[in-house]
Amino acid sequence: MPCFDQVKKNFGFGCMRLPMKGEEVDIPQTKEMVDAFLEAGFNYFDTAHGYLQGKSETALREALTSRYPRSQYILTDKLTNFFFKKEEDIRPFFASQLEACGVDYFDFYLMHAQGAENFKFFKACRAYETAFALKEEGKVRHVGISFHDRAEVLEQILTEYPQIEVVQIQFNYLDYDDPAVESRKCYEVCRKYGKPVIVMEPVKGGNLVNLPENAKKILDELHGGSPASYAIRFAAGFEGIMMVLSGMSSMEQMEDNLSYMKEFQPLNDQEKLAVQKVRDIFHSMNLISCTSCRYCVAGCPKHISIPDLFAVMNTKQIHHDWNADYYYNVVHTSGEKGKASDCIQCGKCEQACPQHLPIRDLLVKVAAEFEKGETK
Repeated sequence: MPCFDQVKKNFGFGCMRLPMKGEEVDIPQTKEMVDAFLEAGFNYFDTAHGYLQGKSETALREALTSRYPRSQYILTDKLTNFFFKKEEDIRPFFASQLEACGVDYFDFYLMHAQGAENFKFFKACRAYETAFALKEEGKVRHVGISFHDRAEVLEQILTEYPQIEVVQIQFNYLDYDDPAVESRKCYEVCRKYGKPVIVMEPVKGGNLVNLPENAKKILDELHGGSPASYAIRFAAGFEGIMMVLSGMSSMEQMEDNLSYMKEFQPLNDQEKLAVQKVRDIFHSMNLISCTSCRYCVAGCPKHISIPDLFAVMNTKQIHHDWNADYYYNVVHTSGEKGKASDCIQCGKCEQACPQHLPIRDLLVKVAAEFEKGETK
């Protein structure tokens, strides 16, 4: 196993969901959160160029890298397929990322959102070879991947590129045995190949924080922490987990996360049983397992705000009240966004979805629920 001596503790600041003021990152609050995070003894920050439409990297420059010595933080960035078309594009893009973040090197550089199709593209562009060369040049300390696909694909990648040092996977108690995400199987592949694991989506895009009332009651009866605490501690409690990332978007969330990760304790048997009951409730409700990563939105020709419509659909499923119908109209009438029925079934969203959701079919169901009696 590689030695990552500078990484402190097992909790990281995921910077895909920073606090916002309108369309811009709330820099004063982000600075406050960065300060609290570092003061608590943590130092791992994770970003990517596509996060917040390119604003995550520059926000970190303002809130972190321009304010603290380079030795006080670990910074991870990613090579994303949307931003290069051929091998020759990679180095200029990488240089632009260093500049955006205000650093001379990245501690970790991940091949982003790897899966069967993306892996083929990265291989054709010699992306892995370029990343390994950047490591040799001292511009990257460690090369890894972030991964969204089946376990057998992960095994293929780790077999073909044994130089990979770390793997970032989606891992939470709801997806643990999910046949689409295969969290447990992917984790087991990482263990088999001796790769430290970085966890993303431990609270599944907020789904394991904003619980159905009967699920929330189960966790409340433990008289312990917040719903987020059980989800993050579940993920952090497995052997070989190097880091659990949390995409915190407020100081309140930061303080809650720090309260139980400063002196981390794995779930006890009673808490594990409660989490299993919550998982069973989710499975019985057939909710749409969208994490609101918004990868599907960028390429939608009809500008459908897919995650927001799915969130409204889940709200209707949980609460069965008129509020969901009201917010459905709010979502698709703000900013000239398309309705579910505007979908032209092109499939671009499904190609981008890390959850492998049948988005086109789901949009048909959303339209049937919320657009009854409407004429196009």
